Amino acid sequence: MAGIGVLALLAAAGLAGLTPGVSSASSHREAPLIAGDPRADNTDVYAFVSPDKPDTVTLVANWIPFEEPNGGPNFYPFADDAHYNIKIDSDGDGKPDTTYTWTFTNHYKDDANQFLYNTGVVNNLTDPTLNFTQTYTLTETRADGSTQTLLKDVQAAPSNVGKASMPDYERLRKQATLDLPGGGQTYAGQAADPFFLDLRVFDLLYGGNLKESGHNTLAGYNVNTIAIQVPKKDLALKGDATRNPVIGVWSTTDRKGAVVADSRDKGGESKGGEGRKDDKGGEGFHQVSRLGNPLVNEVVVPLKYKDAFNALAPVNDHTVTPVVDKVKDPIVPKLIQSIYGIPAPATPRNDLVEIFLTGISKNSGGPIQADLNSQLLNADVTKANFTPAEELRLNMAVPPTADPNRLGVLAQDFAGFPNGRRLGDDVVDIELQALEGAAQTGKIVPALAAGDGVNAPDHAFGKHFPYVALPNTAAVNQADSDNPGGGVAAGFGGLVGMGKGGHFPLAAASALGGGVLLSGAGFLALRRRRAAA
Repeated sequence: MAGIGVLALLAAAGLAGLTPGVSSASSHREAPLIAGDPRADNTDVYAFVSPDKPDTVTLVANWIPFEEPNGGPNFYPFADDAHYNIKIDSDGDGKPDTTYTWTFTNHYKDDANQFLYNTGVVNNLTDPTLNFTQTYTLTETRADGSTQTLLKDVQAAPSNVGKASMPDYERLRKQATLDLPGGGQTYAGQAADPFFLDLRVFDLLYGGNLKESGHNTLAGYNVNTIAIQVPKKDLALKGDATRNPVIGVWSTTDRKGAVVADSRDKGGESKGGEGRKDDKGGEGFHQVSRLGNPLVNEVVVPLKYKDAFNALAPVNDHTVTPVVDKVKDPIVPKLIQSIYGIPAPATPRNDLVEIFLTGISKNSGGPIQADLNSQLLNADVTKANFTPAEELRLNMAVPPTADPNRLGVLAQDFAGFPNGRRLGDDVVDIELQALEGAAQTGKIVPALAAGDGVNAPDHAFGKHFPYVALPNTAAVNQADSDNPGGGVAAGFGGLVGMGKGGHFPLAAASALGGGVLLSGAGFLALRRRRAAA
């Protein structure tokens, strides 16, 4: 999923009617239908220039929320009847120009006489003691529909059964990290959940008492990770990352036979079923889950439209009036005003529309006069085809920061969220402040300066691909006692970079073509996660 509120979507146009259709369809747990299908449920998407290989970009997407480490005997395989996709829009038309698709197959060495995931110690992926394995095929699809198979029938890393069964999981991860033809690498397997926040935010925003926040609800849980690192030119429009450095990124899951209906379609099939349209070889597959910016569907989209949003293609976002209206007049600031007495910023929130629908640029028509991460900055974009769409946008020309700040652009670290998203970016605190108007006023809200009190995940990230931490092995209800030191700091406490009077400086971003970049995000970053069934 997601992650939080990024506000997101749409520019205005008229349609009022998305309605959930077939009961077997699924969607994010923040939407009613996906809650019952955790293996199809996106939890987060990340996109950043690789810190140790700055000529490449790393894309990370996670699935299956709330994986309790001791989840035997079946643990947490990827679905073998789904397509897992990461999509890239390089020309700003809301349609994928590049789609990477992973499809998985299950294998048992002995399923007639054995119930165990592994029958002994596993030191290598090829060990006969690993009873259950998954292989996958990775394909790349271009905008014209042409498809290339990058890897075929290669092995994914297993779930981490525990220290007795898999004493060196890092070794298994390295064996599952595979080179790609033409440069780059990919990984599919388990990892510690990199997202961090205090989920009691959904209990009426901590019950009106921020002193009760500060517990990382996700500490100790795992997710299934798919990561890919490729040269920038592979993602850039016309293969030229110098002239065309900005991309939009999102992930989707396609399920065979599942449909989320859109009432605009008289036939009952979703026009947003991008998996069906884009998947040339996958007849009967339909998009059931979608994730770009964090927490959009959780806290921006009203309940009535959540299932349909999961089936919607970004190119159609700007046509969905009920959702556009909630971007311009969001729900969360009103909740904060009613519970904490902090006045909600004036509407319409066109700053949020720019940040999440068009990207930030001087020529996007929004109120933020800065050049950061809109595809309109790409020299070869056909501006007449540009379409507002909810995507996680990354300017690949911005180099990695030597000392990343968890508050990203809000603290003048232009390599962080909302310019892409790094694993350590604190999207909850960033978006909380932006939601309350920090991007417009240049001031933080002092009463909310501590955010949710969770500034980092419970494990440090790696220095090399795939960067995500190794999966947890302790039971979640033992996580605090097994890791008494808590999380490793990934930034600074509170809101760093503040000047006098609670202001944060708005500096010229010369590396971004000049503009004062502001910042951050639009919605209270809170993400409802879905418990794995």
